[in-house]
Amino acid sequence: MSRKEKFYDNSIIENFFGILKQEIYYGKTFYIYEELAGAIEKFITYYNENRIKETLD
Repeated sequence: MSRKEKFYDNSIIENFFGILKQEIYYGKTFYIYEELAGAIEKFITYYNENRIKETLD
């Protein structure tokens, strides 16, 4: 948890969740929990291993 009134402590994870919702959640319907959990796991793998990161060249 971040410290009181230190919103920038959370900025990295807030950015991640924003990208996650934009990429896999909005506009799609998940009928069972396992389907959603699988999509999140696949996205995390993609985000950490395959995504092009402009700041790292």
